[in-house]
Amino acid sequence: MVAPPIIVTRAEPGASDTRARLKELGLTAIAAPMLQLKALDVPTPDLNGIHNLVFTSANGVHHFVVANGGITEQVADLTVWCVGPATTDAAHEAGFQRIVAGDGNADDLAAQILSAPETAGGFLHVANSAAAGNLVRTLQAAGRDARFLALYETVPATALPDAAWAALRSDRTAWVLIHSAKAAQAFVALTGDVPPGTYGIVAMSGAAAAPLDGRGALGIIIAERPNEDALMAAVREAFKGL
Repeated sequence: MVAPPIIVTRAEPGASDTRARLKELGLTAIAAPMLQLKALDVPTPDLNGIHNLVFTSANGVHHFVVANGGITEQVADLTVWCVGPATTDAAHEAGFQRIVAGDGNADDLAAQILSAPETAGGFLHVANSAAAGNLVRTLQAAGRDARFLALYETVPATALPDAAWAALRSDRTAWVLIHSAKAAQAFVALTGDVPPGTYGIVAMSGAAAAPLDGRGALGIIIAERPNEDALMAAVREAFKGL
């Protein structure tokens, strides 16, 4: 039996990498980014007192490098804390040298930072405008000098691509890949008239899938860890026997 298509809701540039990995699995991937990344017009990052950078997505790495004008001599000496494998890979590719790799979500990364020998100097969490909050508050509550810097925002899509609509309305059950709660919210907003039971969900985490609870998905499969490798393993599980 030919495997059903899988709709990729991840924003670019990461969506292209995800579709390539799905193609390697022999699956048909349909691009349907539910979010667009938009750089914010902000000054060059203020690194006064900062000895540690904290990234909770590869996009944060990319936007920081652009905003900072590259990996300067000052930046090269900073310790870089990365939430998971994809973010760690992005930090290596960007040219950072002192990288600490995580394997979880933002809360896990905060716990990892606090469990490590106390590091001198401040922490700067670089992310999108919606990510401000818990990680920095956790570090501050533990007495660390920490602040947040938003370098980009995520803008919800206003339409679902025709290929994705065709997949959702076909006789074959489509699957939808969800990387974040915001993408899930945008997908729900654009597909409110899709009949229940016409698609399944594979999600990065329970939090990412939460907006789809009660929306009539045929099934929701959650990755064991909130990273791309675990998500691909969940896809293989969903498509087992198809």
